[in-house]
Amino acid sequence: MSHVSEPASARVSVPLLQQWKAEGRRIVMVTAYDAATARIADPVVDVILVGDSVGNVCLGFDNTLPVSMAMMNHHVEAVARTKPRALLVADMPYLSFHLGVEETLRNAGGFLQRGAAAVKLEGGAKRADRVRALVDCEIPVMGHLGLTPQSVNVMGGFKVQGRAADAAVQLLEDALRLEEAGCFALVLEGIPSEVAARMTETLRIPTIGIGAGPRCSGQVLVFHDVLGLVQGHKAKFVRTYVDGYGVLQTALSRWAEDVRGGSFPGPEESYRLPEAAREAVSAWQAPAPE
Repeated sequence: MSHVSEPASARVSVPLLQQWKAEGRRIVMVTAYDAATARIADPVVDVILVGDSVGNVCLGFDNTLPVSMAMMNHHVEAVARTKPRALLVADMPYLSFHLGVEETLRNAGGFLQRGAAAVKLEGGAKRADRVRALVDCEIPVMGHLGLTPQSVNVMGGFKVQGRAADAAVQLLEDALRLEEAGCFALVLEGIPSEVAARMTETLRIPTIGIGAGPRCSGQVLVFHDVLGLVQGHKAKFVRTYVDGYGVLQTALSRWAEDVRGGSFPGPEESYRLPEAAREAVSAWQAPAPE
């Protein structure tokens, strides 16, 4: 059987990320939840994560716990249809990898069948068996340590993790266990920058920080946070580069004014009939009511 594939350099791959780690090249990762945001992000970033943060950002939930596999499949499929150059990583939602290895493999494998190139799951050394099982089935795994949002109830809220000496050491040990289990990269969220730096210099695999300081192998933020599309509380680690909410609302307000004032649509937004058809429409008479 013959096949046509893209050039090896066309898409970002797991081995390429690990090469960049060795070379010291910083990795840029962003979330995207649909085709529109993926098309905006893809020319700019190296990794697109379809995160379960879609629950907070797009679906109106208070946290990520209500996000289901059906919801995630829907969003992964939407992003995958754009055929991104960036490495496409799908987030394993709550309960998708907690009920046994078989269920974990089924859910993660479904992501790959829908177009993802890798999956991400939260948790430390206790997830090592899941990671090994996934890697044994040729499913690349990105780990996630520190402030893991699916553990919000255990943590008592969204709080920085690893500030105490024993907790910081536990994070370092968890990182080693996940690397040994086969993770190709780790997301480090909400941990002291010194802990993240120590991990990054110790591990062979890349670290992607979000609230973990500047010395990680790369950084990730939510698309909507970077572009200022969400109002309300902003995490300390977020840097917003444009008031997207204000810009879009202003544009929408201008359109609403044009509609109410009768200037939209104008001739340039309207279709016209050919001359002969216009004459026929002008000559047409509605039948008299019986």
